[in-house]
Amino acid sequence: MLNQHKQILVSWLGITDLKAGGQISARSDEIVGEGPILGALKKITFTELHLLHDQEKKTADAYINWLTKQTNIHVISVKCPLRSPIDFADIYHAMDGYLDKLTTKEPDLDISIHLSPGTPSMTAVSILLGKTKYNTRFVQSNKNTGGEFVVIPFDISAEYIPQLIKQADKKLTELSSSEAPLSAEFSDIITQNPEMKRVIHKAEKIALRDLPVLIMGESGTGKELFAKAIHNASLRKGKSLITVNCGAIPKELIDSELFGHIKGAFSGAIKDKTGYFEAADGGTLFLDEFGELPADAQVRLLRVLQSGEISKVGDSSTKQVDVRIIAATNRNLSTEVAQGNFREDLFYRVAVGIITLPPLRDRSGDVAMLAEHLMDKINQQASNQPSYVSKIISIKAKNIILSQTWSGNIRELHGTLLRASIWAETEVITEIDIKEALLDKPQKDSVTELPEIGEGIDIQDVIDNIKRNYVVKALKQSAGNKKKATQLLNLPNYQTLSNWMKTLNLK
Repeated sequence: MLNQHKQILVSWLGITDLKAGGQISARSDEIVGEGPILGALKKITFTELHLLHDQEKKTADAYINWLTKQTNIHVISVKCPLRSPIDFADIYHAMDGYLDKLTTKEPDLDISIHLSPGTPSMTAVSILLGKTKYNTRFVQSNKNTGGEFVVIPFDISAEYIPQLIKQADKKLTELSSSEAPLSAEFSDIITQNPEMKRVIHKAEKIALRDLPVLIMGESGTGKELFAKAIHNASLRKGKSLITVNCGAIPKELIDSELFGHIKGAFSGAIKDKTGYFEAADGGTLFLDEFGELPADAQVRLLRVLQSGEISKVGDSSTKQVDVRIIAATNRNLSTEVAQGNFREDLFYRVAVGIITLPPLRDRSGDVAMLAEHLMDKINQQASNQPSYVSKIISIKAKNIILSQTWSGNIRELHGTLLRASIWAETEVITEIDIKEALLDKPQKDSVTELPEIGEGIDIQDVIDNIKRNYVVKALKQSAGNKKKATQLLNLPNYQTLSNWMKTLNLK
């Protein structure tokens, strides 16, 4: 049953109302009248007016004083800071937060929302919230009849919902792509791992030299972030940074994409095209998935890197370009060269400054820190989604995260947290949310990595090999610090590690 003793009108304070109250001057030829709010209050009786606004206190107070002289309504002033009166995200969060506060305190309040005052964005959000979440009534004003209750058909209110959902889905798609921002800097790389810090230091040094860079590492380790950070720390900062996915260009279009073409050069060339090299002139060309270039394209690319000259497809003339190359690959190009799959001369031309990014599983101490950082980033970037609530990761969920190997590295961790933030029913991401968000990947059979028994094995030798591998790995992760390596291996003391190293002939 509705609360008959307290009928609430929720309204934004619009420019027309402020003009009616004299707080804003109207044009000499403008007919203002009473304004939508007073017009409604003269026709419909309410107990309270809850006035949402982003005005200075003296302006809002002056209007409220004027309004209360015209009617006996009790007015509650609600300050709602907005970046803009048409910012859907700010309007939504302000109004949703206030309505939620009202209905939580008194669930049976009779609430009406005034649709006339304010901007069209405020009207759209009012219809969305009042029709779908809070089940309010609606009031509308016009100069002839004053205020009246209006019914919003479902099909009208539904028009607003797909647009907001579409915007939210677009934002989720952007989040899931996890692309590094153009403004990326080395300070954006989150780590406390000694090995990763050394890699960053090397990248900072090579950034200042105008030399080619080859970034190698597994998928999802942050190669694009490093490439953009190197560019932004280089002498070419502020110039063009063109990113090219070498693996996504059809083989027959590689020359046209990289070097451009002239009109009529081939069927479909209806106008001149600027290639990536020319577009990056004076700046940096980031060749992602560099190892995917086919052999014939490698030859032509080498020629350009050697001479600094490009020739558009169909054009006999050449043009000099000044481009710094940063290449990235998840392949081991040294192995590819040895196997004859990649040109040795092109490899050495680009591999002047080699940056090898460690996989996340080898970055001890970084997973928990990265999870918190990525969760903060997701919360920040998803904050304008309808009904989104910022999430935190529970202790048990963190334990699940720390137990994973993350073969997809940071990209996989980011995707998992993004999915968990969508599935979570509350502001806390539980261990169940994380488990459901993890990709179902077939587990490698670790038994196959051990020697078969066959006609007999030296079990002590097998155990020594296992010890040796883990000791070497621990020393690498701890940058040779034996105390930290002891902790990583969960050994009882430093002396145990020293004894193992002596037995295993490790220095």
